[in-house]
Amino acid sequence: MATAIPEALTVPEVMAALRMSRSKVYDLIRSKRLHSFTEGRCRRISVDSLADYIRNKTEENGH
Repeated sequence: MATAIPEALTVPEVMAALRMSRSKVYDLIRSKRLHSFTEGRCRRISVDSLADYIRNKTEENGH
């Protein structure tokens, strides 16, 4: 049985994906450059939001 790809990531998962610190990820969230949501006390970032952030950064850098 295949493991499903999650549609929402935790902050530590995003930290690992972007190779960034916790404070940098939260800075991106606070500045609205990386969109997130909370469920109870849990902060989550959708896979689509992460992909949008990466796409925008790539376009900014002319690639």
